[in-house]
Amino acid sequence: MTALPEGWTRRDPTVICLGLTAYDHIWNVESIPEGAGKWRATDFVSTGGGMAATAAVAVAKLGGRARFWGRAGDDAAGHAMRDELSAAGVDVGGLKLFEGAQSSVSGVIVDAAGERLIVNFRGGGLPVAPDWLPLGDIANAGAVLADPRWPEAVEAVFAAARKLGVPTVLDADVAEASVFERLLPLTDHVIFSEQALAAFAGADRPLEKAASYGSAITAVTRGGEGIDWLEDGKPHHYPAFPVAVVDTTGAGDVFHGAWAMAVAAGADATAAAGFASAAAGLKCTRPTGRRGIPDFNETVRLWRERRT
Repeated sequence: MTALPEGWTRRDPTVICLGLTAYDHIWNVESIPEGAGKWRATDFVSTGGGMAATAAVAVAKLGGRARFWGRAGDDAAGHAMRDELSAAGVDVGGLKLFEGAQSSVSGVIVDAAGERLIVNFRGGGLPVAPDWLPLGDIANAGAVLADPRWPEAVEAVFAAARKLGVPTVLDADVAEASVFERLLPLTDHVIFSEQALAAFAGADRPLEKAASYGSAITAVTRGGEGIDWLEDGKPHHYPAFPVAVVDTTGAGDVFHGAWAMAVAAGADATAAAGFASAAAGLKCTRPTGRRGIPDFNETVRLWRERRT
């Protein structure tokens, strides 16, 4: 069994993951279709997806204790997502299915190079108020991870975590600027995609602009170019692991889940970046999102290969 990485206090920290769960229908094709017409797929699978939900599966598969908090419809997709999360070892006590609501569903097209096209329906009829979430349970977590798809809940959960001294991690995918302006002052670690950072902060010193909202760590993932972040005003970089890419689906979600798990275990930003980069890199070498998530031992082995 692989020993704990330097700086980690435990192998199985608890991470609460809050936000989107979606049901993905994934088609594999030789190349991403352009224009209207009929296109032949080489493979097809239906599986659970969504940023925070997949991050929760990553935490569980990496050996942590994952709890998912979110909303879905009391429909076939909602029940399938809840069952799949539970089977993956995620505590789904905070996933509520609402009668008459529609779950979020996505169509994902993956080409032979591993690149993907996603069309997502975010659901309908889902309540906005997060008043049913068990905020008192945050005290027992090592970190809270959220995506921006349910900002009312993120605001409530991050505010509670701040009072309890539990670190927060925001998966900053593309969202309205007002959402980030609302959430960043409550966020300890914010990790943007390049697209999201550009949309929010523009092209002129975007990390500095985003960091001005007060996060201790302000980062941007750059795919094969690695991750850059600011900490105490100083720039840092961690390169991506060179891997043979098969499918990038879920790689960002795995990265965020692994980062949050490392933070919950006591790791600093550099160690979190290394662990998360290794996990996301290994995931890219395997098809589909969740089935390709690596375990703790193989992730740490890849990370240590670079360190040695």
